[in-house]
Amino acid sequence: MNSFKVSIQETSNNSIIKFELNQFITQHQSFEFNNIDEAKASPIAQQLFYLPFVKKVYITSNFIAIERFNIVEWPDVQDEVAEQIESYLNDGGIVIEDNTAATKKVPVTVYAESTPNPSVLKFVANKKIVTASYEFTSIDTAKASPLATELFHFPFVKSIFLDENFVSVTKYDVADWNDITSELREFIRGYIENGKEVVSSNAPEAIEKTTEKVDAHFETLDDTSKEIVNILEEYVRPAVASDGGNIQFESYDPNTKIVKVILQGACSGCPSSTFTLKSGIENMLKEMLKGKVNSVEAING
Repeated sequence: MNSFKVSIQETSNNSIIKFELNQFITQHQSFEFNNIDEAKASPIAQQLFYLPFVKKVYITSNFIAIERFNIVEWPDVQDEVAEQIESYLNDGGIVIEDNTAATKKVPVTVYAESTPNPSVLKFVANKKIVTASYEFTSIDTAKASPLATELFHFPFVKSIFLDENFVSVTKYDVADWNDITSELREFIRGYIENGKEVVSSNAPEAIEKTTEKVDAHFETLDDTSKEIVNILEEYVRPAVASDGGNIQFESYDPNTKIVKVILQGACSGCPSSTFTLKSGIENMLKEMLKGKVNSVEAING
């Protein structure tokens, strides 16, 4: 099992801090506890209530939010709380003992969104479903994802791309979106609402994408490659994600000054992706890394 890492996230309410985790701790369920008695089904929440400043504990997919009483300020205690949560989970501590615990039910909504690629539709959920991006091009490659495996049982599904809070589905030309969109949307919504596993946390593909593994790989890159990765992450990835796709750095050759990237999801095979690559990404890298980049080449994921 991967080790848990906690990052501290401020919220708009200065009494509440989110302790975000690098993997899921519930199956897309949400729980809210107002005191230690209510938290009988959650050993971790009970432990947190022993801290005198804890007023309320909220547990959901990949974070624990805590509301404090005004006897302390978060900057004075948040690091210790993060450490306590991390240690508890890494020692195998239980988050929710009984699934019949009082759940603050958060309705799942999924809406379909068109993408620049006419073969791809993006199904967006109102909650986070994965902590990294994954692409599956056949049922054989989808072993790591029970959701993708089930989607491949639809005969018109060609490939699946998962990221943050959306599923991009690429269809075969034989099907028309007007005939299949509602069916797919309802299937994905029901799957998430029932708390089923989207990606298996112990799958090799998932382990490779843990924060530690990604950071370790980044550290092996040369300085120019690191700069390219940072530019792609900051300026390009959010834009392509909004279109239901993804871009990943593959390699940089300092001799030819050629950058290779992998296009996934809606970007893979998209009629407009070549134009975007050349007029957008290539020009940006040439401008920001003067003299270091000659061209950008795409590998479809």
